[in-house]
Amino acid sequence: MTVTSSDEQPPDGEPSDRTAGIPTTDACAAGGGGRAADGSSAGSVPSVRRGGPPGAPGPDPTRSGPSAEWPPRPVWSRDFALFFVARALARLGETMLPVALAAGLLRYGYGVGAVGLAMAASAAPFAGLVVLGGVIADRFSTRRLMIGADLVRLVAQSIAAALFFTGHVVLWQICVIGAVNGVAGAVFQPGVASTVPRLASDIQGANGAIRIAESAAQLAGPALAGLLVAFASAGGVFVAHAGTFALSALCLLLLRLPPAAPGSRNHGGGFRADLAEGWREFRSRTWLWAVIAIWCVYMISVWGPTVPLVATEVVQRHGPRAYGLVNSALGAGTVVGGLLAVRLRPRRMLRAGSVALVAFACFPASVGAGCGVPAVSAAAVIAGAGTSFWGVMWATSVQTQVAPDVLNRIHAYDVAGSLAMMPVGQALAGPAASALGADNVLLVAGVMSLVVCVALLSVPAIRDLVRADGPVPLSRNTVGAPLGQARRPPGPRKTGARPPA
Repeated sequence: MTVTSSDEQPPDGEPSDRTAGIPTTDACAAGGGGRAADGSSAGSVPSVRRGGPPGAPGPDPTRSGPSAEWPPRPVWSRDFALFFVARALARLGETMLPVALAAGLLRYGYGVGAVGLAMAASAAPFAGLVVLGGVIADRFSTRRLMIGADLVRLVAQSIAAALFFTGHVVLWQICVIGAVNGVAGAVFQPGVASTVPRLASDIQGANGAIRIAESAAQLAGPALAGLLVAFASAGGVFVAHAGTFALSALCLLLLRLPPAAPGSRNHGGGFRADLAEGWREFRSRTWLWAVIAIWCVYMISVWGPTVPLVATEVVQRHGPRAYGLVNSALGAGTVVGGLLAVRLRPRRMLRAGSVALVAFACFPASVGAGCGVPAVSAAAVIAGAGTSFWGVMWATSVQTQVAPDVLNRIHAYDVAGSLAMMPVGQALAGPAASALGADNVLLVAGVMSLVVCVALLSVPAIRDLVRADGPVPLSRNTVGAPLGQARRPPGPRKTGARPPA
């Protein structure tokens, strides 16, 4: 069965015609996922320039992707601005939800365990189904799927708001609503990865801008939720959360995506075949699965225990206001990291990101060492900047190194692998703190953060992966080469293209 998408249209003023041709592939770097960014290949037909200065090279008709046409799509356009607002609103709602659940359930007599159960009811189906969501996103229109997921969550959160406003709050009903939100999120999230390259040629700049917006929303979300709880009720927070989904769906409805790469929506096999193909593509890239494997260790030993233990230790020593200040400092650091990621263009992105990730070690270590609020806040700024910079480098690497016809599935495996071990780390934080002491566990987390960075840099496929700023060829049209192992065209190999101006 062949499934195609027909709802994406080119933006105003942009040509919609594409020169027919079979996409060629470049040489793969170490690890099976690296691609030498080469703008030409032996045997390619001459390209016809669509404007630009005299003598400037035109688009290569043998290449597919958002950069295949002249001129390159800038970061800030009408369509990217709509997607930017949609992502910021989504992040704002996500950071408001924990406050609403905690305040609402505690008010109606439920304990901390019920709050955790309600949150897990959303996280579990998301983590379990996001891989299937990636297969669906690669077969159908990602824009329609994201709009549908937003509308489902709009209805679900509106029902939750009605329950809290009327006072009929039953835990199992809240858990069911959370599960519906988790399933919708699993359908929504994979399409985010493939949308960014279609909206901007400067994928790193686009990811940096989105990271800044999400960081700003992370700063504002809990404060806004606290005000709504104080002046209205938990139901008011759920109304606001539903409103973010409505506005996000509106932005995506107004969004006009350029046509997908030719062949990127054509799937001749069944659902199970697409799922298996995504796994083969994921497994064939050493740099990709190696990062996910190392990240599982990071989640268990660093991030999982850091989040609950830092909150407990700072609140007990310095009070809740100090913890709010530390959280704000962490959010401000992520904004700084996003700004740095927009400006800096390292040739080996994962190597630079791994070095920046070293900065996170100072955050749990400062709390474990018993430092004061100013020192912990400064460490939080540094840690936030390092993790944000790593996040942009990682997201950009995935979006520029993976073929568009499998990108949603690869991103889904990335999300599932990254989230799989986080609950394990959080669950082990309490017993470890009881046995060793919270301070010692946080110091160990700081050391393990350094160990993880060393592990990332010790894998040649990770540290030597060269950035690829050009469009990625379709994996399906790689004739005679296994999935994920592109055949290099004849001619000299060229590595490391300069980023676009």
